[in-house]
Amino acid sequence: MSLSDDSARMTFWDHLDALRTVLVKVVAVVVAFGIVAFLFKEELFSIVLAPKDAGFITYRWLGFLDGIFSSAESDHGFSVQLINTGLAQQFLIHMKTAMCAGVFCASPYILYQLFRFVSPALYADERRYAVTVVGSGYVMFMVGVLISYFLIFPLTFRFLGTYQVAEDVDNLISLESYMSTLIVMSLSMGLVFEMPVLSWLFGKLGFLNASFMRRYRRHAIVIILIVAAVITPTSDIFTLLVVSLPMWLLYEVSILLVKSTARNSKSVDVSIDLY
Repeated sequence: MSLSDDSARMTFWDHLDALRTVLVKVVAVVVAFGIVAFLFKEELFSIVLAPKDAGFITYRWLGFLDGIFSSAESDHGFSVQLINTGLAQQFLIHMKTAMCAGVFCASPYILYQLFRFVSPALYADERRYAVTVVGSGYVMFMVGVLISYFLIFPLTFRFLGTYQVAEDVDNLISLESYMSTLIVMSLSMGLVFEMPVLSWLFGKLGFLNASFMRRYRRHAIVIILIVAAVITPTSDIFTLLVVSLPMWLLYEVSILLVKSTARNSKSVDVSIDLY
């Protein structure tokens, strides 16, 4: 197997020009999606602000489950008012949210363009592994973002948004605080969900094994708690536990993936020896 002949003949300046073309295309697509998201303000913020309402699907499902397992009637409604504290804050948040939506919608195209730029320099087997890692990493990142949006952020927002030290102290959450918490938690959980993919890759490369991960499980739990405390924008124990639990589950899944990788490697070695 050999590298692409066209890639081998390209000079440094040719590669730089190709990279510039890729970046221009990516920026143009992101800006286009961002403009569309900016124009559809009502639809955009109906999605972004949905977790603050008691009718959000997560709260309705929790109420449904609570009604099944509990005979006592309880009031699941809550109300949290968002306020704006800056003259131009709402317009700036509108722009930032639209650009974030643009990057989110254009992310498949971004990965496609970056892969097209890098793939000529890869061998065929390296290209196959790159497709697996990048594709799996993208899917896991999106799963982490969705879990943050539908589960972790709503539970955190409902708990902190309705928590009161006294009845005469009302909660007035700023729009900036709401958006920053949502974005930080979504990005953080997206990155955290890359753990199984990276573990599989390191196991495939021989840098990691399941016995090592099991031996240092307690140390990993401590590290998980520290990382959860760092990436969570709030400092309460509830949010810490809500974020730490998925990370611990991902660590256990990573152990299984690394173990299966080692088993497959042994099978391949036995087949080669028999041959």
